[in-house]
Amino acid sequence: MTTILYENPIFLEHQVPEGHPERPDRLRALNLALEHERFSDLVRLKAPQGNEDLVLLAHPEEHLRAVMSVIPEEGINSFEADTHASPASLQAALTGIGGAVAAVDAVFTGKADNVFVASRPPGHHAEKTKAMGFCFFNNAAIAARHAQRVHGAERVAIVDWDVHHGNGTQDIFYDDASVLFCSTHQMPLYPGTGAKDETGAHNTIVNAPLSPDTGSEHFREAFKSRVLPALERFQPDLVIISAGFDAHHRDPLAQINLVGDDFDWATGRLLDVAGKHAGNRIVSLLEGGYDLVGLAESAGLHIQRLMRG
Repeated sequence: MTTILYENPIFLEHQVPEGHPERPDRLRALNLALEHERFSDLVRLKAPQGNEDLVLLAHPEEHLRAVMSVIPEEGINSFEADTHASPASLQAALTGIGGAVAAVDAVFTGKADNVFVASRPPGHHAEKTKAMGFCFFNNAAIAARHAQRVHGAERVAIVDWDVHHGNGTQDIFYDDASVLFCSTHQMPLYPGTGAKDETGAHNTIVNAPLSPDTGSEHFREAFKSRVLPALERFQPDLVIISAGFDAHHRDPLAQINLVGDDFDWATGRLLDVAGKHAGNRIVSLLEGGYDLVGLAESAGLHIQRLMRG
């Protein structure tokens, strides 16, 4: 397996208030983990900056303009209580999109079997017309649309194992039969969506909520009983992972008690699906994960599993 990691120093320049969990140190912690010799074969490339037209694949122009209007010339401004912008935030968000699109291009042209994009701000809470939950633009949704428009993908699956429900991705694809969205997440928890009966107009929304204080057994059972069967029925041409690592037991924002091996296991199951239906094509995009030790461990194991194939 050839695995590419897209990164860019601009992601560190998206600044948030002191004490905010979605901070630049998240990527610094991951970079320290990637210094280990086990990652010596990982191809690390600089993510390109995307353009405003890519935003419009998943969001209307009014949303793009609304985001741009909040970017300050100096200091920190806010969309809402927990979602902030600094002068470099728009460039960071566009580069996250650029990395996601470059990842799709890489797996469809044979440059890589799979790709991990280590970007911030995250994206899965961004709805069609709303920035929220630390997220400006929905990277996973834009990547899926790019795969369809440019590479002719007929069926794209997005699997979101962030501990918070990917309400933005669900919002964008709720009426779309060509994109399958599967999510495991804690419920009740922010943002309050993700019940099992939220199935979309074409039964292509599959939610597998987990109760607080559950752990590996319940997560793996949800994956085996709901996510994997849906993927087998759908037979995707591309698998996109909204890879949040905040279901780790150390994470301060939730109460799901996963360990690093759970992310290794889930990655392996999705590699099986991609190998069977999608020509091995997986694009994984960093979402949450706010304990630095838990994030570095879990994301490291995830990337290592992508490299093994």
